[in-house]
Amino acid sequence: SSNEHKLNFKKSKEVCLSYIQDALLQKQWKRAAEFLTCYIESLEKDYSREHIGPSEMIWRIGTEILWHHSQSSMREFNCFMEQMKTLGVKRYLKVCLEHVFHLLCNGQIDEAYQNLSLAESWRFGEQTAIQDKEMKLIQAYRGLLDYCSWSKQKSILLEQGEDEFSDLAVEQEMHGYFRKAAVNLKEIIKIPGVWDIFVKCYVDLLEFYGDHNEARQVLNEYAYNSKFPANPNAHVYLCQFLKRQGESKKTLIAALKILHDIVPSHELMIDFNTMLQKSKKRKKRRLGLEVIFAALDYAGWKENAKAWSCLARQVKHIVISEKHLDWIKQEWNSRKDWWPAFHFSRYLAKSNWQENKSLSYEKALVAGILLGKDCKYFKYVSHQGCKAQLRRFRMLKKFVNRHNRVCLRI
Repeated sequence: SSNEHKLNFKKSKEVCLSYIQDALLQKQWKRAAEFLTCYIESLEKDYSREHIGPSEMIWRIGTEILWHHSQSSMREFNCFMEQMKTLGVKRYLKVCLEHVFHLLCNGQIDEAYQNLSLAESWRFGEQTAIQDKEMKLIQAYRGLLDYCSWSKQKSILLEQGEDEFSDLAVEQEMHGYFRKAAVNLKEIIKIPGVWDIFVKCYVDLLEFYGDHNEARQVLNEYAYNSKFPANPNAHVYLCQFLKRQGESKKTLIAALKILHDIVPSHELMIDFNTMLQKSKKRKKRRLGLEVIFAALDYAGWKENAKAWSCLARQVKHIVISEKHLDWIKQEWNSRKDWWPAFHFSRYLAKSNWQENKSLSYEKALVAGILLGKDCKYFKYVSHQGCKAQLRRFRMLKKFVNRHNRVCLRI
């Protein structure tokens, strides 16, 4: 009967999809392709009986298979994507975008640009307004490729000699790419969202042509506008821009403080710590100690010799002066239960000594101050340094022994 046929078809379709899913999860691309072929054929046979719209599923699965299948080619992929574009106008621009990404991944920049231009001219009644966001993305990526062309022309111009006619032609072409890129990039970054690459490119264009005020306004808006999602990179770009522009320390410190609150492990924290340590204000020097301690809480910083050098220099200065020992105490109290195993084990002492003696010196100094002369890390490194007759390690051992009373107070 008709109902029985529909139930059997539905069941077989679900089973086929589960086989496809299993093959995808196991990265069995050939097997997945075979099942997808069966799935499509069964739909074609039954399409007259029941209306089913599986185009998005076929698009998603087919794209994944073709991208990974060992025997697929870019020609086949392009053909498949063109077919997917005709299956449903609601997904037309999304399919176009994905097609462009694959073309770019394969280095086919001209083809990608051509596809973006065709998509931008696409119109289909009310669907044009409904897909306004996708259209803005299409325009934004076209702007990104215009930026790449501008950047290429800029490099040619900078590399050329004093051929005035050649320079003029390249400069005119470069300015044409600038105008097209700037228009589209400016539009996309007005919409609340995460637009890192577009913002970076637009700011680069503005800086090259000396429009620093506009660049600053864009970065401030991107970092501080509450309508935009929280994004650490927005603050990084602003800090880097302020640094390039030679902004005052006060302005730069204020921006870096916000970045520290959001991402205490960012690499700019070393610059932040250095700036704070040079300050005459006690409050800022105290913050500097907090910043470097917080950075070293993260595994990615465990072997950062520059960070350990910053901390060693500051704690050494405090121990010698015996002022502000409470600063170190406050930072150490929340870390004394886990830092010894995390940073100062005998295993790490051996490893650091073999790989980087400068790092092991800085860490040993900090370990000796925080844990005293009986610390495993300090004992191993100072012993190896003295054994190797390295003067700075003998000085290190003497320093910690001489100030052991202060270290015990910490």
